[in-house]
Amino acid sequence: MILDKIIGFFSHDISIDLGTANTIVLAKGKGIVTNEPSVVAVQNDKFGKVRILAVGREAKEMVGKTPGNIKAVRPMKDGVIADFDMTEKMIRYFIEKAHQRKAFIRPRIIVCVPYGLTGVERKAVRESAMSAGAREVFLIEEPMAAAIGAGLPVREPKGSLVVDIGGGTTEIGVVSLGGLVISKSIRTAGDKLDIAVVDYVKKKYNLLIGERTGEEIKISIGSAIALDEPLTMMVKGRDQVSGLLNTIELSSEDVREAMKEPLKEMSDSLKDVLEQMPPDLAGDIVENGVILTGGGALIRGLDKYLGDIVKLPVYVAEEPLLAVAKGTGKALDEIDLLQQLTYE
Repeated sequence: MILDKIIGFFSHDISIDLGTANTIVLAKGKGIVTNEPSVVAVQNDKFGKVRILAVGREAKEMVGKTPGNIKAVRPMKDGVIADFDMTEKMIRYFIEKAHQRKAFIRPRIIVCVPYGLTGVERKAVRESAMSAGAREVFLIEEPMAAAIGAGLPVREPKGSLVVDIGGGTTEIGVVSLGGLVISKSIRTAGDKLDIAVVDYVKKKYNLLIGERTGEEIKISIGSAIALDEPLTMMVKGRDQVSGLLNTIELSSEDVREAMKEPLKEMSDSLKDVLEQMPPDLAGDIVENGVILTGGGALIRGLDKYLGDIVKLPVYVAEEPLLAVAKGTGKALDEIDLLQQLTYE
């Protein structure tokens, strides 16, 4: 006990938004210290041993471009741990980076996780963080963290509806009095949109592109609604008929068509949550609208697209990419909030 207090005195407690696409780390009293892709590059040597080459941004640069003995691994899939060993190594890297490589310091960590994880999945997240050097681990659900980060009045007897569109999952939650009244998590989010773009380009133009290119297309010209002035982008890939390299011009209308099905799944899930809404909270949602967070909130016209479907005002949070991370960090800063909103 005394040793824990001494360690705690020297340690900076940290919060981790452990996302499928990006991992954001905040240190207590310092704010965001790391914001990097959730990617680990590994190399198998001639003796079969695995060596970590890079983590984060540097590793993502290697995706789709590595020789046979090097792999760029994304240890998180659909918001959950797909590769325990790589996740542990990635968390350890981010912990040490947050503590300026002082590996002997063991911080308390709060980790943000998707709503509705199974007991096995929650245990995997906790064990991964503990193995990476945490002294104590708390978990907080993403819809709650997103609501806090977006500045919604989560402790008041007033309903707030948040939709967090990340890389692996879309989290929809109704928050009131410090708890989740209704919540839904679907594994249709940014990654599925990227894959939809890749598949569309392959089907319509016979052009093979990678998921990283699909993501670049989505960000550069993607739109959920028809634009007054369509955007275009030159896309390079391999023609699957001739096998030769080719370049095509892709429009924002193409991308809108490609993303139609995943976006419909998101809107259907939002409608499901609204249909379960307790009558007393419905009035609050009609008055306050829906708040979008996460990287998916940045898709052009998504607020209008969803607003037209659910007949409610839909707003994009300030700095939507950082909303979940900020909410997790705020829970860490306020210890009473941390104990109220987290579970082991």
